[in-house]
Amino acid sequence: MNRVFLTIGSNIDREHNLPAAVQLLKERVPVVAVSSVYESTATGLKNQPNFFNAAALIETALSPEAIKDQLIAEIEAALKRERQEDRNAPRTIDIDIALFNDEVLAYVPADGRPRHLPDPDLLQMTYAIVPLAELAPDLIHPETGERLDAIRERLIEASGEKDIWRREDISLGL
Repeated sequence: MNRVFLTIGSNIDREHNLPAAVQLLKERVPVVAVSSVYESTATGLKNQPNFFNAAALIETALSPEAIKDQLIAEIEAALKRERQEDRNAPRTIDIDIALFNDEVLAYVPADGRPRHLPDPDLLQMTYAIVPLAELAPDLIHPETGERLDAIRERLIEASGEKDIWRREDISLGL
């Protein structure tokens, strides 16, 4: 069984779409853990609503391609995700594979865009690493050898702690 960490974000009807995505995940695969909800400022296109972000740990026999093409695509379609030319455009839901076991690999889902695992955003974006490090602070990044909590601290320090904060008022619970 594969242990897969997913990152989940929304900035269109985010109070509905983020919990709905987690619920749809639970209906399809075993969800082992879900992080707190974090609010983050948008990257790229700045003139848009803030995002709600979270991470989930799932267990599945699916390959990365099947996770992206079946599981994620089905949930994003159910929540009416519309892909824009600008990948930083507002979205109802965005689910990405962040870590697949402790593997380093490349895969190409049906959209033809090559992906790399672990997700490079984990080393660059607080919205990706903060929820993930909450779930598995001691987990070692398979490429850098760093603990996830050390990566989180480095990125938070670099951002000045101003681009992401926990939303205690929203729970995704198991």
